[in-house]
Amino acid sequence: MSPSPVAASPFARFVHNGAFAGLLLVCTALIAFVWANSPLRDSYATFQKTYFSLNLGESSLRLSLEHWVNDGLMAVFFLLVGLEIKRELLIGELASRRRATLAVAAAAGGMLIPAGIYALLNAGGPGTSGWGVPMATDIAFALGVLALLGSRVPVGLKVFLTALAIVDDLGAVLVIALFYTSGVQLAFLGLAALTWGAALVCGRRGVVSLKLYAVLGILLWFFVLQSGLHATIAGVLLAFAVPIRKPDPAGYLASLTNAAKPGRGEQVGARLRDLEDQLERSQSPLHRLEHALHPVVTFAVLPVFALMNAGVAVSSGGLGTVSLGVTLGLLLGKPLGVVGGAWLAVRMGVAALPRRVTWPQMVGAGLLAGIGFTMSLFVSNLAFDDAALLTQAKLGVLIASVIAAVLGAVWLLMATRQEKQNSASIKAEANL
Repeated sequence: MSPSPVAASPFARFVHNGAFAGLLLVCTALIAFVWANSPLRDSYATFQKTYFSLNLGESSLRLSLEHWVNDGLMAVFFLLVGLEIKRELLIGELASRRRATLAVAAAAGGMLIPAGIYALLNAGGPGTSGWGVPMATDIAFALGVLALLGSRVPVGLKVFLTALAIVDDLGAVLVIALFYTSGVQLAFLGLAALTWGAALVCGRRGVVSLKLYAVLGILLWFFVLQSGLHATIAGVLLAFAVPIRKPDPAGYLASLTNAAKPGRGEQVGARLRDLEDQLERSQSPLHRLEHALHPVVTFAVLPVFALMNAGVAVSSGGLGTVSLGVTLGLLLGKPLGVVGGAWLAVRMGVAALPRRVTWPQMVGAGLLAGIGFTMSLFVSNLAFDDAALLTQAKLGVLIASVIAAVLGAVWLLMATRQEKQNSASIKAEANL
C-alpha cells in the first residue's frame, strides 16, 4: 500500500506538487542553454543529430535523436493533453457552460492577439510563418509558479488558468494540424483513419484494456508520421478514443462488503489491500491512463524535450523581428488577449469570474499565460527550417517565458496583498 499523504516526507510532497515540474523544466532548459553556449557546443549539436534506427523486419525507421524526441516522445505529451481535454470537456471545468465560455473566450483572445502582434511585425518578411509560436501557454510552468505562491492565490484562479491552458493546448493542436503540416500521403492517411476508427469502436464498446490502446496508439503514430501530418497529432486522436465510462462496480461493491466483515488484523489488512486494488481497477481507462502518464511526462518527456530544444546558441543568431514578435506576442499579447476575452464574455453575460477572483488577479493569470516554453518551442521547430530564424524564435520564447513568470508572480503577490488589505478595511469599517 502507498503511504498516506500525512506520512509522506516534505520532499515527497514537494516532488508531487506543480512547483517541482516547473523547477525541473527550468533546470534542464538551463543545462541545455549553457551547454549550447559553452566550449562543448559542438557536442550538443552532435547529440541532437545522432541517428537511431528502428527495424521491424525489412522496414526501417531512421530518425535523429532530436526527431525521436519531438515526433515520438512528444506524442506521449500530446496524448496526456488530449486526455485532459476530454476529461475537462465531459466531467471537468469545461463541462459547465459558463466556466467553459470564460476559458474559451480568454483562450481565444490569448491566441489571436499574440498572433496578430507577431504578424504585424513580420508581415511579408522571412519570419512570417512563425505567427503560431506566441499563441501557446506552458501549463506546467504556469501552474508551477502558482504552486510557489501557495494559498495566497485563490483556488478559483488556479482552476481558471488550468482550463485556459487546456483550451489553449487544443487551439495549438488545431493550428499544428491545419497550418504546420507537410504534403499528405493519402495511403498512410487512410491507414491512420482505419486505426483511429478501430480505437474509437473499442472506446464506444467500453474496452478497458490499456494494452490494446497502446498497440493501436503505436500503429496510429507510425501511420500519422508517414502520412505527412505531424506525428504528435496521433496522441490527441488516441486520447479521444479512450473511454471515460467506469466499468461495472460490482467487484468494487463485493470487495467493500468483504472488507467490512470482522476478522483478525492480518485478514482485515488483506481485505483492505484487495479493496484498494479494486478501487484502482474501478477507475475508467481514461483516468488510469492519465494517472500513469503524469509522472512519465513530468519527469521524463518534458525535461528531455527541454534538454533537446532549449540549447539556443546565441552566437549563431542575434535578436531580430522574429524574436521581437514572439516576445511582444507572449508578454503583451497574452495578457491583453486573455483579460480582454474574459472581460468581453463577462460583459456579455455569458460567463462570470470564478469565486473570490478579481480582475487584477486575472491580469496576473494573463501574464502567466505568457509562459510559452514547451508548446512555443515545439511550434518554433515546425515553423522554421532556417537555423537563424529558429534561433531567433527560441530566444524570444525563452526571454518572454522568464519575464512572464517573474512579472506574473510579482503582480499576483501585489494583487492578493491589496485584496487582503481592502477586505481588512471593509471589515474594520463594518465593526465601527
